[in-house]
Amino acid sequence: MSQTDPLIQAVFRQGKSPEQTRREADYIEMLLGLTAPAHLLDVPCGAGRLAVELAGRGYQITGVDNDAALLDDARHSAEGHGLSAAIRLEQRDMRDLPWRGTFDGAYCFWESFGFFDDEGNRAFLSAVAAALKPGAKFVFDTHVAETLLPHLGQRPWERVGDDLLVLEERDYDPATALLHRRLIIVGQGRTATVELPMRLYTYRELLALLDGAGFTACEGYSWLSLVPFMMGAPRLLMVAGKE
Repeated sequence: MSQTDPLIQAVFRQGKSPEQTRREADYIEMLLGLTAPAHLLDVPCGAGRLAVELAGRGYQITGVDNDAALLDDARHSAEGHGLSAAIRLEQRDMRDLPWRGTFDGAYCFWESFGFFDDEGNRAFLSAVAAALKPGAKFVFDTHVAETLLPHLGQRPWERVGDDLLVLEERDYDPATALLHRRLIIVGQGRTATVELPMRLYTYRELLALLDGAGFTACEGYSWLSLVPFMMGAPRLLMVAGKE
């Protein structure tokens, strides 16, 4: 099913509460070590929930996404909050970032890393590194083998908004290190299935990938905490500094 399907679009729009968005924005600010009006890169920005929250705190935001419908949502949200001047939105592939030494910091949230092959993931990280000023930081959350494999057999349900239920099924192919995530969405009088294959790196492999892209001083934390990353953490939050 295409990600332009109304059900998957609804999940992207409603999947995080305002409180969760504020918590994530607090966390991004803390880990980047920045204050407004720093210029931040949000990639991919989706419907703009974090872009709008951080712009409301005084940051200048450039958001990149390849989904026109979600970018329209982001524009409408920015307009509705009177923040159009603080948020620049561009439709482009997240591996195609034309800026050089422009941003004070960057972030990639909601498990948006790992959906290309090794070459594509490396190209994305290299593009982010090139877009950052020297000494700037990149913060992203993702799953790695150490977060998912201990819980692979689970089939978690999640309520999204008032009228959607999402079941996630996971299959892992050790020969290719591909994790096949299947979202079964129930709501609005029908059911839809979304396939989300991703390259599942180990923590060590991810560090090597970041190093090859030009990042140094990489630190991993358990999701939304300052607890050093460890086996079985719910998700990995990585902070990577540009040389």
